[in-house]
This record gives sequence, C-alpha cells and structure tokens, in this order.
Amino acid sequence: MIEVQNLEKKYNGHRAVDRISLSIARGSCFGLLGPNGAGKTTTVEMMENIIPQDSGVILYKGGERDRTFNQEIGIQFQHTELLAFLTVEETLKTFAAFYHKHLPVEEVLAMCMLDNIRKNMNHKISGGQRQRLLLGLALLNDPELLFLDEPSTGLDPQARKHIWEIILDINKKGKTIILTTHYMEEAESLCDTIAIMDKGRIIEQGSPESLIEKHCKADGSPKNLESVFLKLTGKNLRE
Repeated sequence: MIEVQNLEKKYNGHRAVDRISLSIARGSCFGLLGPNGAGKTTTVEMMENIIPQDSGVILYKGGERDRTFNQEIGIQFQHTELLAFLTVEETLKTFAAFYHKHLPVEEVLAMCMLDNIRKNMNHKISGGQRQRLLLGLALLNDPELLFLDEPSTGLDPQARKHIWEIILDINKKGKTIILTTHYMEEAESLCDTIAIMDKGRIIEQGSPESLIEKHCKADGSPKNLESVFLKLTGKNLRE
C-alpha cells in the first residue's frame, strides 16, 4: 500500500530520520514503535505528506502520491482541538463537508460507538468518547489508508478496549493501518508487523510473535514485546 525508500530528514544538521526503508502491505496493521526522539513522528508525518522529506522516495500503491492521496487517507492526530460549541454529530457533519465523498454520518456514529452521545457538546464528552470521535473524523472519507497517532493514550482500560475493538473491526474490513503507540499490549493485540526505531533508524522489524521468539528465547526474560524493546533500545517505551 505504501513504501518508503532511503527516507531522510534533517533538522539543524541532525538526522531525525536516517535513510530508512519500509514496505507496508495492503490490509495490514503496521506498528511503528520507538522511544521519544527516535524519529517515528517525523517519519509518519512525511508519509502523511504533512512535511517534505529531504531525500528518499515515498510510493503509494506503487506510484507517486498525487492529488487523490489526501482524499484516500485518514489521520487521527494525537492532539486535535474540537470546537466546543458543536455537538458530536455536528462535528462529524462539518468535517464530512471537506470530502468529495464520505460515509453517512449515521454509519460513523454507529461504527465508533457515538450514537448515544451524538447531541452532546464536544466540551462535555469524556476522554474515551473524544478519542472515538477523533477516530470517527479520520474514518469519514472511508480511507484506504489510516494513520493513527497513539489512539488510546491517556485512556482508562475500558475506554482503551473500546478503541481497540473499533481498530480491529476496521482492519478486518481490509483497511491498511499505520499505528504509533506507547502501549506494548496495544501493539501486540493490533499489529501484524512492527518496526522499532531508535536514533532515526529502523533497528528491528517483524511480527510481534517473531520478535518475541527471536529476542526472548534463551535467557529467561519475560516473553513479551516490552522485553524485546528494552533489549534493543536499552529503554522503556515511555522514556
């Protein structure tokens, strides 16, 4: 679905992204993990066409991104300011008007478990409801490729579970998802493939199961993705 080749980005002479290459299969859920400052946000923003790369190639469906790209992707940003004077339903209708084609608002309300709060003002909804609304905004144009930036950060376990259920359902419908997360359990539960970044480079890549098998096999360490990450980077994911 999307491929990057020798992608590079510098800030003040520092390589934030150091000639990385990735290939993300159609219909997969791809997780990009890394400690703070690893370059993952910069990488995703270049893939989203928000910031330009300094060098390297980004291919979408095997070719250059054209003017249709922005209409075919959905983005859930980690921080998005919502207009307090609009309701949940009004917010979805307002954003739907930005697209040439979009899903019915009723379908998005149902998909993201928002129907029972559709008349609530944005400033009166909970954190979990807000994240589901932001996910709904990203899904309005029925995107083929969906970018999710830490979609469940700060949520309680029940609200996080609701977000996971929605993401799994979206992925089952054949949508390609690129996900950044600070939760190892989230990556293990949702992602088919994971790439771990550190200091601007991809240092490991594979399925959660294969990475756990490879790095937690012989030394008695806990067999989970958190152990893999700690061994490869020397850091906890939240550092």
